[in-house]
Amino acid sequence: MNSLTTQDGTEIYYKDWGTGQPVVFSHGWPLNADAWESQMVFLAAHGYRCIAYDRRGHGRSSQPYGGNDMDTYSDDLAELIEVLDLSNIMLVGHSTGGGEVARYIGRHGSSRVAKVVLVGAVTPLMLKTEANPGGLDIETFNTIRNGVAADRSQFFQDLTTPFYGADQPGAKISQGVRSAFWLQGMQGGLKNELDCIKAFSETDFTDDLKKFDMPTLIIHGDADQIVPITASAIPTSKLVKHSILKVYAGAPHGLAHTHEDKLNADLLAFLES
Repeated sequence: MNSLTTQDGTEIYYKDWGTGQPVVFSHGWPLNADAWESQMVFLAAHGYRCIAYDRRGHGRSSQPYGGNDMDTYSDDLAELIEVLDLSNIMLVGHSTGGGEVARYIGRHGSSRVAKVVLVGAVTPLMLKTEANPGGLDIETFNTIRNGVAADRSQFFQDLTTPFYGADQPGAKISQGVRSAFWLQGMQGGLKNELDCIKAFSETDFTDDLKKFDMPTLIIHGDADQIVPITASAIPTSKLVKHSILKVYAGAPHGLAHTHEDKLNADLLAFLES
């Protein structure tokens, strides 16, 4: 099993498929690297090296009591990139992973990064504040916290409905997809997943986004019920210079599955542009 041990002793699991220019994937909460397998198989078949890792506290990585915050998440990503000696990377982050990628740029710079793709990302700030009136009320995230703490198994099963837009007209989401989401969520540590809610909802990435100096593609579904586009992709596109915003009509938060072919094609086209 591929893994690295960080400076604080946390073991980070990763999968490393293919050869060529590296594409590094950062997953959303409460998932793990398996969420990117379709994209990895597709891009690896087109001559790219695809690397996806389980965030600390998620999947097959260690479940440390501390360090479940965006600064540490981004430092873990930096260690992975340095250990594997990656350069000319395209970083791809979904949801919480989009914030992680942004914080990596903010803390570690862009010398190893060629391009960035933010998919349904939580940037620039999910929480509603006086300075961010377009965000979501703290009660929204308290409801998530309470649901996870009380019965996360049922909560994750229920979450698959808005995550994949299964409640939308014409949606066809299999029980298998729902079960895969549930399994990934249950592999994480309860303490880690609770801490991560605070990390993805209350971290302000505004200053990180202002440091982006590479081609950036922002992809978001306009039917995203988890990370509404008006609170995320639209303000993010205004903060990242020369970014491209692609809106997927009718797409939910889990568009890596529901719009797999479209996303794969867009990632490949952006890599080759």
